[in-house]
Amino acid sequence: MDTANKMTQEATNNIEIDAAISAASSTELLESPEDILARELQESQAQVADLKDQLLRNVAEGENIRRRARLDVEEKGKYAVTGFARDLVSVAENLQRAVDSIPAEESSNDALKNLKIGVEMTLQELLSVMEKHGIKRIHPQGEAFDHNFHQAVVQIDNESQINGTILQVLQAGYVIHDRLLRPAMVGVAKSSQNQVDTKA
Repeated sequence: MDTANKMTQEATNNIEIDAAISAASSTELLESPEDILARELQESQAQVADLKDQLLRNVAEGENIRRRARLDVEEKGKYAVTGFARDLVSVAENLQRAVDSIPAEESSNDALKNLKIGVEMTLQELLSVMEKHGIKRIHPQGEAFDHNFHQAVVQIDNESQINGTILQVLQAGYVIHDRLLRPAMVGVAKSSQNQVDTKA
């Protein structure tokens, strides 16, 4: 009985194999060699296009990574001295206070006059060196208030000025390149006149 089953099973398998071979043969017979080559060429071209697309994406991604790394290095170079710059700002402001503290009526006193000239020269040299390294002083007297660079600490009633005009600079501000180091402390006009549109 087992032998008969085995033989039946083998015969069934052989029939299935023969059917598969004849189906494949009939498919191949339907396709000419040119059609087969054309199909394989088309498949190869599709694979090449896919690989080319992947390559272009990888190249673009690599370029983006290099560009971001270059920008990061440039930014770190630009702003590496931010802490030092903040300390220098205090020195510059102290020199400015020293210049401002010498009364104008004392200009006849040669010693005070020479001291004032020396301190002014030192201040100008310090500001020049700071500017050379991208650190600029902001003294916005008469300008329109800009919350990005100014901090309003007082409002001054003044109907002759446009609302938001800076009338008084209590403390100068500083920027390093395009970043704020310290905002300028200012007094702004408070009036019924509309504020000038600074974005126009």
